[in-house]
Amino acid sequence: MAGPTVAERDARRPEMSGPPLVPRLRRPRLLMIIALAALLVVLGAGSVWVLYGSAWLRVRQVAVSGTRVLTPAEVRRAAAVPVGAPLVSVDTGAIEARLRRELPRIDTVAVDRSWPHGITLKVVERTPSLLVRKGAGFTEVDAQGVRFATVPQAPRGVPMLELTVFPEDSGAASLRRFGTGRLTREAVRVAAALPGPVKKDTRAVQVRSYDAVSLRLKDGRTVAWGSAENGAAKARALTALMKAAPDARHFDVSVPTAPASAGS
Repeated sequence: MAGPTVAERDARRPEMSGPPLVPRLRRPRLLMIIALAALLVVLGAGSVWVLYGSAWLRVRQVAVSGTRVLTPAEVRRAAAVPVGAPLVSVDTGAIEARLRRELPRIDTVAVDRSWPHGITLKVVERTPSLLVRKGAGFTEVDAQGVRFATVPQAPRGVPMLELTVFPEDSGAASLRRFGTGRLTREAVRVAAALPGPVKKDTRAVQVRSYDAVSLRLKDGRTVAWGSAENGAAKARALTALMKAAPDARHFDVSVPTAPASAGS
């Protein structure tokens, strides 16, 4: 007698419903997973304790470099680094902002962690390009026109800025249009473009208007520079003119393609 057909055998099988069965993990593998998870938890907790709770990685010293006029003690005091705090928790951004706010002489500063116990402060100070007389002292102005410090004595080799604006000439209009800030930046641009020997001898950069900047040298000679535009060309013209007319008392390079000198 023939056996049941394939269709008959399938019909006899009980119907299955619901999600497919997931094979159970073998006990050794399950124990290994649990052990690994516990180890990760312990390691994580231990790392957090080492970084935040232990005495091993705490701030003990603050190193300062790059100072010229400022002292390391001044920088440390303004930085207010929380000595004794966990090194990982120190807010380096807040320290940088505090230094810039408290010490305007600082141009840039890098605040870094020096594991395992230190914070390093790498400072770059502003360099004065011009001086502005203020009472009995002198305000230093950097290459961006920023007035960053007032000192009792004028630093050697830094010319004075003299804003000599008169109501009857074009200077008053320039002052109204550009303001003292813009005119100061133009004077800084002129000072930055001066040839080395001329810069060394310059005692004052005089600004009457935006396009009427002149120089007063240490021996009484003067230079009409004009505006701050074409500074490199004017510097070359002035160097050549001073060589060609060494006894002249006045030089005019406001139009660098047609420089002139006068006096002897």
